[in-house]
Amino acid sequence: MTDQSFVTLSTNDSYARGALVLGSSLKQHRTTRRLTVLITPQVSESMRKVLEKIFDEVIMVDILDSRDSAHLALMKRPELGVTLTKLHCWSLIQYSKCVFMDADTLVLTNIDELFEREELSAAPDPGWPDCFNSGVFVYRPSIETYNQLLHVASEQGSFDGGDQGLLNTFFNSWATTDIRKHLPFIYNLSSLSIYSYLPAFKAFGANAKVVHFLGRIKPWNYTYDPKTKSVRSDTHDPTVIDPQFLTMWWDIFTTNILPLLQQFGVVKDTFTAFNAEEVTNAISHMSIGDLSPPPQPFVSSNERKERWEQGQADYMGADSFDNIKRKLDTYLQ
Repeated sequence: MTDQSFVTLSTNDSYARGALVLGSSLKQHRTTRRLTVLITPQVSESMRKVLEKIFDEVIMVDILDSRDSAHLALMKRPELGVTLTKLHCWSLIQYSKCVFMDADTLVLTNIDELFEREELSAAPDPGWPDCFNSGVFVYRPSIETYNQLLHVASEQGSFDGGDQGLLNTFFNSWATTDIRKHLPFIYNLSSLSIYSYLPAFKAFGANAKVVHFLGRIKPWNYTYDPKTKSVRSDTHDPTVIDPQFLTMWWDIFTTNILPLLQQFGVVKDTFTAFNAEEVTNAISHMSIGDLSPPPQPFVSSNERKERWEQGQADYMGADSFDNIKRKLDTYLQ
């Protein structure tokens, strides 16, 4: 269907890797809709060529050079740079309806049925369910809506400093008006939800359709061993998601994306660009992130308890998913 599209955004080469895996996952599950990615000038020329292999449209958005009200809004609210870039998805009026997905999401099955929903359809945010999470939402491109959003951004800003606060302010009736615009949580399963309500994840997690890698640490920041197909992190991330989803992300990356990055010189080595198995076996352990977290200090039992109460458990260490699961299984069997 040529008048409908999935849309994502990449502001640099790291997030472009996420966008590539997202686009590949949509294709893998045979979407019939077009794929569009908005990019900023920070995305390298070689990475743009790779994006063109996955997406039907690669559209440059440079609000610093724009002549519309986005530039004026940026001058007034410089902290909303990325947010104002994301709002450009409403300017894609060549499409009648779109589904926006953040570059740190991964599709687990065909989700074309989302196009049956109306604007603005989204799933609840796990941190404040009366707000929707803006990582996945259904919308209708419209220059009128676009300009209205820019006006709100310029005059009111965003209560959380990002696009989610702004969009919840604009679509402020989402929580109470039409339940049909509330997407089931399985369309935006966030990393936070697994540990905050593990029994529900055990009961319903298998039905997940979209995984959202929330948090500071993204899939491309992890270290992956293609021989064992295992993922590890050198940091203690309180919002880490279940390892099975991270492994899925890396499987798609090494199989479908890495050969393209080789072909266009984004990743350089001496191996044949199209031989994904040879390339991945040659890279015994690889990480494409640019994050080098500092070593974590010793945490006493009292400090650990306080961190749990603050929602900052050590999910990659003592409080790992497997350890929590084993403990709960003793009660749930």
